[in-house]
Amino acid sequence: MQYIPNVVFALILVLGIGYFVQNIRQLIANITLGKKPTVKGDRKQRLKNVAYIAFGQSKMFKRPISGLLHLVVYLGFVIINIEVLEIVLDGLLGTHRLFSFLGPTYNVLIATFEIFAAAVVLAVGVFWLRRNALKISRFWKPEMTAWPKNDANYILYIEWVLMGLFLTMNAADYQLQLMDAAHYTQAGAFPVSSLLAPLFDQLSETSLILIERGAWWLHICGILFFLNYLYYSKHLHILLAFPNTYFGRLTPQGQFAHNETVAKEVAMMMDPNADPFAAPAADAPLPERFGAADVQDLNQIQLLNAYTCTECGRCTDMCPANQTGKKLSPRKVMMDTRDRLEEIGKNTKKNKGVFVPDGKQLLGDYISAEELWACTSCNACVEACPVSIDPLSIIMEMRQYLVMEQSAAPQALNNMMGNIENNGAPWPYNQQDRLLWAQEK
Repeated sequence: MQYIPNVVFALILVLGIGYFVQNIRQLIANITLGKKPTVKGDRKQRLKNVAYIAFGQSKMFKRPISGLLHLVVYLGFVIINIEVLEIVLDGLLGTHRLFSFLGPTYNVLIATFEIFAAAVVLAVGVFWLRRNALKISRFWKPEMTAWPKNDANYILYIEWVLMGLFLTMNAADYQLQLMDAAHYTQAGAFPVSSLLAPLFDQLSETSLILIERGAWWLHICGILFFLNYLYYSKHLHILLAFPNTYFGRLTPQGQFAHNETVAKEVAMMMDPNADPFAAPAADAPLPERFGAADVQDLNQIQLLNAYTCTECGRCTDMCPANQTGKKLSPRKVMMDTRDRLEEIGKNTKKNKGVFVPDGKQLLGDYISAEELWACTSCNACVEACPVSIDPLSIIMEMRQYLVMEQSAAPQALNNMMGNIENNGAPWPYNQQDRLLWAQEK
């Protein structure tokens, strides 16, 4: 009978981690629906980007207040989760405070965990006020309705609950240590939870054990729940920020991808000996579709971008088109891409690895042409993103599809391209007349 709690704990641990692994496998399967990218660039520079941008959160501090608060929460969860290792081992082995043999070092660790837990509670409170009381504008854009808005608050509530359970567990443990209760080793320093101990002064040893054990079980189950909630939440970036910054673009932001098909056509046009009417070779591969109409036309890094989006809204906040009232929101582009990818992933999984056309696509059903043509291609969204997401690359892929596959560019742009083709310039003048303006008095 004494081993039943250990067995139950092991089963909960296996189920929680197993479901998490299943979600990660589905995530990878969805991302691999995209085209395989060509990754170029210095590996050392990529690792440096991971260190500075993902670990160091350097771009977060362009907004110092939110950057500092985010750093507190980030460090708090990373450091406090060291305690999770002890909790897991205690649960499996039936021990209590297994690492207490570390002596003074253990006391410092527990004290550090508690200080960070209190800091996380305060930082999360400020985040909640900024989002719900101050109503910072970037959190209240049209796309931030229903689930996106609620999800952000759910995360804050979960963080509060986890930190509260951690401090409650320690407060009850501290009180039991003062009572010399059996099985409760005299170990740890409790600078924060000791302040809560007076709340338990009148409770019996049995009641304190129930509180301590209850908080212990709820804390570890809450961590497993949070781990599996990540897949459905904007907080998936906790895991994906690192690979996403590694694969972030290293080329200049104004440089667009080389299109081999177009390059060959231009080379042929420039070759005076080429026959523009020559039929292609019988074994010549069919050209790929230009641009992107759906998520399968995007590459895997762009799909990783979509899953990594933190929905912080910095991209939309900095977008000049959005600032002037245009419909475009780079954040919505990433959210729509992720939602469409999830839809296709479920379709493919349901049909045993084969996508059955559903009559929808990313372009048109999720992202409108009006949004795409509002983009000035200034790269402000790319520069603003704290985890190296590139919304502009997706926008340009879909614009390329509109122009080169559907000839659906705005009339003014079609006129300009026609003038370039016929006159060698964007203006509607004959080439022989282009310098007449210089002769005018």
